[in-house]
Amino acid sequence: MKLTSLTLHQIRLPLVSPFTTSFMRETEKDCYLVEARFDTGSGEVTGWGESVAMVGPLYSDEYTAGGIAVTRDWLAPALFRVENLTAETVGWHLRHVIGHPMAKSALEMAVIEAQLKVQNLSFKDYLGGVVDEIPSGVSVGIQDSIPELLEAIGGYLDEGYARIKLKIKPGADIEPVAAVRREFGDDFLFQVDANAAYTLVDANHLKQLDDYGLLLIEQPLGEADIRQHAQLAKLMDTPMCLDESIVSAEAAADAISLGATSVINIKPGRVGGYIEAKRIHDLCRAHGVAVWHGGMVETGLGRAANAAMASLPGFTLPGDVSGSKRFFHEDITEEIVMHDGVVDVPRGPGFGVTIDPGQLEKFRVAEYTITPD
Repeated sequence: MKLTSLTLHQIRLPLVSPFTTSFMRETEKDCYLVEARFDTGSGEVTGWGESVAMVGPLYSDEYTAGGIAVTRDWLAPALFRVENLTAETVGWHLRHVIGHPMAKSALEMAVIEAQLKVQNLSFKDYLGGVVDEIPSGVSVGIQDSIPELLEAIGGYLDEGYARIKLKIKPGADIEPVAAVRREFGDDFLFQVDANAAYTLVDANHLKQLDDYGLLLIEQPLGEADIRQHAQLAKLMDTPMCLDESIVSAEAAADAISLGATSVINIKPGRVGGYIEAKRIHDLCRAHGVAVWHGGMVETGLGRAANAAMASLPGFTLPGDVSGSKRFFHEDITEEIVMHDGVVDVPRGPGFGVTIDPGQLEKFRVAEYTITPD
């Protein structure tokens, strides 16, 4: 395949309700989609990708405007020079650009979809997925009050979600967790996510969470604190899960060997793409480390791709691949539906969903076309 043009569509989708974490409060999804056109032996083919970078550099050092700039000035020119571009070689061709895994992942995603369309192959089959539906968990942001939190979680449990994840931060941790257990009991999967909001000094405080039968605690300490996570893991009974720290298969191997994690949250955008994410899955499976699929408030495009990734055999815990209606009144693809606690894995060629031109136009705030020099 030969890349002939790229169009970056920056969109803003209003959220059903504000989503608050330890580092920011979101009221809309601000991201960009990659529309990539290729010349192939089968004629012109278009593939789509999605950047999961946020509007500000708060979850990671990447952000929407930065991803657009590095794609335009550095990443796209490198791919335009490749005569026979494949999904498996995107990372190699972009290796000279330091960092920017989310921007690279969005491009790799577009190449993957175009390649699969040429082959008339689903993403699930390309990856080697083994199930047609995956258990769906839901991520609950920090609420303004305990009654609001209980109302939100009660609603999700009534909808049938297979697992509840609660965002926590200093000052909003033990009390809400205790309130949820008092209200709903111990007979549901419940975990917490700190998004690196604590330090090892907080170990005694965090150890109080051991009283509540949590499935895991996700990324309590900083991204670079793998050694400290290993120390904290020895002090807590609650299983330790890493997210922000896992930026590559090499980082995953280090964390496992140091005893810093017994569970890993895999997010393809964070590690540079789905191909690297599969390497991490395979590594964890070989070492007996559980994995689950994280979420970055993706549109239906990213949500469909994530569902296919989560169909691999190592994903033994419910992930954050929830239904579209969890976050959006309207999406830019067909709705991803959660039913009976599961999400169906799309089976059509590529990612199995279609970008709706009318919806794209409705929510687009900027468009950037990139062509070879």
